Amino acid sequence: MKIKIDKRIVDYTVLDDKADQRKEHNEAKSANEDRMTDNVIHMHEKLERPPKLTGTTYKVNKTPGSEHAMYVTINDIVLNPDTEHELRRPFEIFINSKNMDHFQWIVALTRIMSAVFRKGGDVTFLVEELRSVFDPRGGYFKKGGRYMPSLVAELGDIIECHLKEIGLLEECEMETDQKKYLEEARAKFDKANGNTGETGGDSEFPESASFCSKCHTKALIKLDGCMTCLSCGDSNCG
Repeated sequence: MKIKIDKRIVDYTVLDDKADQRKEHNEAKSANEDRMTDNVIHMHEKLERPPKLTGTTYKVNKTPGSEHAMYVTINDIVLNPDTEHELRRPFEIFINSKNMDHFQWIVALTRIMSAVFRKGGDVTFLVEELRSVFDPRGGYFKKGGRYMPSLVAELGDIIECHLKEIGLLEECEMETDQKKYLEEARAKFDKANGNTGETGGDSEFPESASFCSKCHTKALIKLDGCMTCLSCGDSNCG
C-alpha cells in the first residue's frame, strides 16, 4: 500500500518494540545506583567518634628550638568498612611533649587541625600551609639532610607522610631512568673526589653537598659543570 506524502519531511522516528524495555531498564539501573550512593558514608563534622580508632604515632627528635622530643599521634576513622567504598580518613591529632613552653599553641593547633579533619573534604592543603611557616630564629636540618624552616613545618611534613600512607596523597616516585642517572652521578662524584660514599653526619648525601632550593635537602653537587641534586634530580642544566 502506497502512501503519498504531500508535506516536506523534517523529522522521523524509528519504531522499536524494545526501546521502552531499555528505557525502563536504564531508569531502574540509575535508581539502584542512586540508592547505593545514598548508603555511602562521607566524612562530615556531625559524624560521631567511634569508641575505638586506629592511630599512628610519629616522633619528632629534639630541635634547636625544643629541648625535648615531641610525639605526634594521628587517629584515623574507617568509613564504609568491608565495602567497595571503604576509606580511611584522619579524624583527630594529638601532640605530646615534656616541653611546656609550647603548650598553648600545641593545644590550639591540634584542636584546629582535628576540626578540619572532621569537617571532611580536601584536607591536603594543611601540608603546604604548615610548611610555609618559618621560624624567625632560623630552621634546622633533620636526619637525612632535609631542611625544616620551623617546628611547625616539620608537623606539616609528618601530616604529608601520613596522608600518603592512607592514600589521600599520591607518592611521587622517581622514574627508573632518573634513579639510575642519580646513582651513576653519585658514583661519578665519589670517584672524582676520591671518596667511597662518605656522607655528612646524619645525611645520606656527601658532606660537601650544598642546599637544594627545590626539595630543601642538602644534596646539591656540581657534576660536569652542572649543579645537580642527588635527592630530587633537579639540575640547572635541565
